[in-house]
Amino acid sequence: MDKRSLGNIDPEDLGSNPSGETSMGELIERRLGRRAALRGLLGAGAVGALTHELLGSSALAQPAGPSTLTFKEVLHGMDKTHHVPEGYEAQVLIRWGDPVVAGAPAFDPNNLTAASQEKQFGYNCDFIGLHPLPIGSTTGDRFLMAVNHEYTDPGLMFAGLGSGRNVNLNASKPQVEVELAAHGGAVIEIVRENGTWKVVPDSKYARRISANTPFEVSGPAAGHEKMKTSADPTGRKVFGMLNNCAGGSTPWGTWLTCEENFNGYFGGDAEAMPDAKAYKRYGVTKASWYAWSK
Repeated sequence: MDKRSLGNIDPEDLGSNPSGETSMGELIERRLGRRAALRGLLGAGAVGALTHELLGSSALAQPAGPSTLTFKEVLHGMDKTHHVPEGYEAQVLIRWGDPVVAGAPAFDPNNLTAASQEKQFGYNCDFIGLHPLPIGSTTGDRFLMAVNHEYTDPGLMFAGLGSGRNVNLNASKPQVEVELAAHGGAVIEIVRENGTWKVVPDSKYARRISANTPFEVSGPAAGHEKMKTSADPTGRKVFGMLNNCAGGSTPWGTWLTCEENFNGYFGGDAEAMPDAKAYKRYGVTKASWYAWSK
């Protein structure tokens, strides 16, 4: 079935992995369910010394304390205003198209080019991580901010594409090149001065990573047969990253980023490929979510 014909069902919500193994979600549910049961027993005082022996002094055995959040709760609602608690303020730090690396041109929504976007802030942020500068600093006034640029909305980026779920497929080749450049991630240097945060212009640390950025493959995958391409027969270089959603910061100061839903970016007959079984499990089909495969 063509995923694009499923009306209001999001293609991302359709399972494609035929494995009969226990899913990650089920494993998490079991684990959290066990914890909840133990907490209930602890609260009722039903396990006494036995529970203490089983759990020791772990955090699991400690009763939950009062919340440390002291601000007044923002009322639930939906309108055009960005609401924050009393005594707080929201500030725009950086926007799509704002300069990131030295030499980046000013944003011009009527003249979008891939060359410009490669130097400008990307589209649709997801994970955001802060790394103190200098490393180990506790002043809280200067950071490197690592940001994932997960995906693009061509119907909003480019005028005249139309509307609807399939609008992404209407992008032209130059527009697709802008999309490729708007994916990936960014590293910017930010500083707080007089209570206001701002981006440090032309920072030596600033970096833009797109779907075109060359990467060197390391570890067990380096040189593997399945990593070899016509562009790199050695299997040690790949290009870019896309649809980067989750992320993290390591204790030693590096940025972890993770792609998701990559299956929706490819087009063609996956069933005719040598790895058809794997592609089916990943959810690669003839129906691409974007016009990139054209």
